[in-house]
Amino acid sequence: MIPFDFELRTRIVFGPARVDSLGDLARELGATRVLLVTDPGIMAAGHAPRGIDALRRAGLDVQVFDQVVENPTTDTVDVATAVARAYRPDLIVGLGGGSSMDTAKGTNFLYSCGGRMQDYWGVGKATGPMLPMIAVPTTAGTGSESQSFALISDATTHVKMACGDRRATCRVAILDPTLTVTQPPRVTADTGIDALSHALETYVTRRRTPISQALSREAWLLLEANFVRVLDEPDNLDARGAMQWGACLAGLAIENSMLGAAHALANPLTARHGVVHGQAVALMLPHVIRFNAAVVQDSYRELLECTPATNGAPLPRQGADGLAEFVTRLASQAEIPTRLSDWGIPAEELPELAADAARQWTGQFNPRTVDEANLLELYRAAY
Repeated sequence: MIPFDFELRTRIVFGPARVDSLGDLARELGATRVLLVTDPGIMAAGHAPRGIDALRRAGLDVQVFDQVVENPTTDTVDVATAVARAYRPDLIVGLGGGSSMDTAKGTNFLYSCGGRMQDYWGVGKATGPMLPMIAVPTTAGTGSESQSFALISDATTHVKMACGDRRATCRVAILDPTLTVTQPPRVTADTGIDALSHALETYVTRRRTPISQALSREAWLLLEANFVRVLDEPDNLDARGAMQWGACLAGLAIENSMLGAAHALANPLTARHGVVHGQAVALMLPHVIRFNAAVVQDSYRELLECTPATNGAPLPRQGADGLAEFVTRLASQAEIPTRLSDWGIPAEELPELAADAARQWTGQFNPRTVDEANLLELYRAAY
């Protein structure tokens, strides 16, 4: 019997056009002055202005910070925090992809508790109450809307810091699949494969529980059945909604079980070489699955057995090998490179990457112990 402590701290509001309820939901939380954190692309797509209109219709004052960058750094959070201190909001909205939601959380840490982002690297380091937050994801990928963690890179060292505290959990997550329709196909693919990796990694981590595995399994069923479908039919709102709901469930699974070695291996590829996070994870995940088979083969077999054949293609071999092949097939269908050498990374740099990967926090939750030596072997297998 595995003990666990489960609490759902985020209200989830799901459905087409639900972003139009943002103002009413903010007002329910007692807001009068709202800082909306987003990025230039989301502004240009019209999604942020739609959220701003909803807030203003509810009689709320709004300040916009729209300079979020992909893979936000401490510099970005510092600038957003300066805006917050000048404006003095009583609620923060993160509207956009994972970067916007992470920047909103990081800003909340510094605005509410002071100090530097580095002070909150780890778990439970908030020094006092934090502002209520609402998350409005425009991608189906990170699941940040249902997690208490902000992923912020140190602007100097480029180390990606996971800063988590239950007080940083969003009070409300608005899942509106209409906001994901405008994504470029490349973003749909990269975020979708990231969500799939979350479902797979959380299912087998050392911290997995019966509840986290139930969340991971349902996320996997939604995501694997709709990933290729949403690439082939980008205007299919049912597929978009399934992907967004699956990504949120996978985020809840992360909150309760954490991630593993695929993310530990992916982060240095992003930090050092700019490999898009979802593509980096997709590249490394099949090799991690085979590596982990020694200790979680039965769990991988369970997931594959509940996976129906998709697009008329037969399922691959059973167990870890079959699951790894299935992930590689999905990545190929999404036109994601499946070899590390495709990125032009010098082979002689692999030991440095392995050293970086060994310092990543998520590696400690991998079901099979990882160290610098076997992480290097995983990079070599992917090369």
